[in-house]
Amino acid sequence: MLLKEGTVPQHPGMSKRQKELARKEKNKEKDVRRDQRKKEKAERAGQPGQEGVDPDIAGIVPGPQPPLEGY
Repeated sequence: MLLKEGTVPQHPGMSKRQKELARKEKNKEKDVRRDQRKKEKAERAGQPGQEGVDPDIAGIVPGPQPPLEGY
C-alpha cells in the first residue's frame, strides 16, 4: 500500500482499529438511547387513565352523530 511517491504507511492496521473503536462507541451510544426510550415508554404507559386507550380515537362516541350546524 503506497501513499505518496513510494512511502509506506507506518501502521496500516491503525485505521482499521480506529474504525472498530468508532463503531463500538457508536453502538454504545445507540444502546444508551435505546434504554432511555424504553424507560420513557414504560413511564408513559404507567400513567393512570391512559391504559388501553388509543389516543387517535380517545373521546369519540360511537353511534349516530348530531347533525352539523348550517347544512
